[in-house]
Amino acid sequence: MLTDEAGDTQQGLHKVNGYRSLSKANCREQIPEYPPRHSRIMEAQYDTRPPSITLLTVAVTTVPVTVHAFPSLEPTSLERWDVNHLYLPLRRDLLHLAVVYEGDNTRQGTASSKTRYDVHGSHRKMRPQKGTGRARMGTKQSPVNRGGGKTFGPHPRDFGTSLTRKVYDKAWRTALSYRYRKGDLIVCEDGMDLVLPTDYELVAGKYLKDGLKEAYLKRYMTGVLGNLGLGRASGRTLFVTGNRREALFGAMEQLPWEGRALDLEDVDVKDLLETGKVVLERSVLKEMIKKHQSDLVSRVVMQGLVKGGPKLGTPVIRA
Repeated sequence: MLTDEAGDTQQGLHKVNGYRSLSKANCREQIPEYPPRHSRIMEAQYDTRPPSITLLTVAVTTVPVTVHAFPSLEPTSLERWDVNHLYLPLRRDLLHLAVVYEGDNTRQGTASSKTRYDVHGSHRKMRPQKGTGRARMGTKQSPVNRGGGKTFGPHPRDFGTSLTRKVYDKAWRTALSYRYRKGDLIVCEDGMDLVLPTDYELVAGKYLKDGLKEAYLKRYMTGVLGNLGLGRASGRTLFVTGNRREALFGAMEQLPWEGRALDLEDVDVKDLLETGKVVLERSVLKEMIKKHQSDLVSRVVMQGLVKGGPKLGTPVIRA
């Protein structure tokens, strides 16, 4: 048995094993000592560490939209639009649903074929069942015969699918927001049309015949689009107007590889996504947003009032 100099066996064991004595005095020594409260306050006052910085984030509620003159594309005014109209985040799932929905509803579904009961002719048996040495044969309308009916052939049907209106409307605004974020959405004043030279107007009806008029429009429009950066090099351009403009539509029909022109009623989500640039009138943009904001407008009447959507373009600066 181990003993220390004082002959205490228990104390010797504690020293050998590296443990302190379990006496009350040693237990008190193990209690940590904290500085008094006033000293901690002084340290906080003279702390040399840099103070923490709190950043305040401000939510963006509107985005600027520049309105241009056509075809010079000179800025004429500046408007403020709500972020729910032209600054939505990209949602590929909504765009995919909208494009598939539009494609399904534009399918004609007119393919039709005749079954064996629709083919003209008698339904008598072609030859006896036995005795000829050949394969058995029924009527001439059989699908195995030439000129016979079609087995499980196509018939007219509706390929249209359904999509929630709020989802479709948000997909519309998502497509416009995608164009706006990339800088490919150009808003012009109302009455957008191609201004032709005065000399052309004088000689077009009398002298430009036998394809010369179309050739001149093609050459002139190619030069205009090239100077504005809206031609084939930019990925084609979509022009959207409130109604048909003869000069603009006629010129773009001669240049399908440069882009195309559509009126508002013929535009869908796919048209906004498949070209490089989108040039539209201010009234057209307003009409698009107004028709496709059902998820922003409430139909619940509270105290005789109905919650409307955000404002459609607030003028800020006018030239």
